Amino acid sequence: MSRVALSDEVAPVQPSAPILLVEGLVKHFPTDRGFLSSGAVVHAVDEVDLEIRPGEVLAVVGESGSGKSTLARCVLRLIDPTQGRIVFDGRDVTPLKGRQLAWFRQQVQPVFQDPYSSIDPRWRVGHSVAESLDAFAIGTRAERHARVVDLLDRVGLDPSFARRRPHELSGGQRQRVGIAAALAPQPRLIVADEPVSALDVSVQAQVLNLLAELQRDLRLAILFVAHDLAVVQHISHRTAVMYLGKIVETGPTERVFRDPRHPYTQALLEAIPHPDPERPLVGSALEGEIPSPIAPPSGCRFRTRCPVAIERCTTEEPAMTVFGTGHTAACHVARAELERSA
Repeated sequence: MSRVALSDEVAPVQPSAPILLVEGLVKHFPTDRGFLSSGAVVHAVDEVDLEIRPGEVLAVVGESGSGKSTLARCVLRLIDPTQGRIVFDGRDVTPLKGRQLAWFRQQVQPVFQDPYSSIDPRWRVGHSVAESLDAFAIGTRAERHARVVDLLDRVGLDPSFARRRPHELSGGQRQRVGIAAALAPQPRLIVADEPVSALDVSVQAQVLNLLAELQRDLRLAILFVAHDLAVVQHISHRTAVMYLGKIVETGPTERVFRDPRHPYTQALLEAIPHPDPERPLVGSALEGEIPSPIAPPSGCRFRTRCPVAIERCTTEEPAMTVFGTGHTAACHVARAELERSA
């Protein structure tokens, strides 16, 4: 991930009630549904708690298979959680159906990973951007057209792009169209699932800067899913690190980067390429593959790959420990070090 031209800082968020509250979210998938079903399940998301305040960017990071995208799809209500609550603007949206769910989806819009599949190839760009305006019956035909023109300009595309088809656009241009479509119904929360990972490195910084600018100008809340910590450093206010369905560390992004407490977070940070040629290369401390979510390890789920695991990690799941204002991590070793230094 190139760091060139990325914005340096994100604007601070004023204290307020959360616009999104995720409590005890669980999503398990059955491994099969046949007559001889074993009853085993995939533990995609297990007991996740998160909150996002208005105008805040919360990044959820972790390797492939950690449950990030499943969490995002649950928040979007594209799939139903196994248990837990999703509260938006003080309202439990977990049980919503029909028209009530349509209200929620107008307020919470997605930006997906692959700009080549998230836009209907049969439609012109203007139609794709206006789709939600039509679906939610927002404005007159003339007002919708004006909205499309304004949104294309806002994401850095000439209004003439409204007449083009997706195959005429580059990957970066398609993702800009996807962002414009997400902004069309004036949502209060954007769920961006790996929004730059399918783009060329040279384009990633441009799209990230666009998202950061839109977030500041429109005071959007964003749930930003990524596997690259170097990406979230430049766009998020807070970061939550996810491993095998669990949140293992969360806190203000600057603090998580400066003082990571969970060994998994430390390993992810060590793997970030650094532009300083004088700095010695440090490889990731991670060894082996992420365990199967069908049979996650007992105790701490990271223990099978952790360089500092102790016996207690095998039998006891670590609880979240507070290491500073808003900064928590679930690690027996880090907790013991904190207690010794107290």
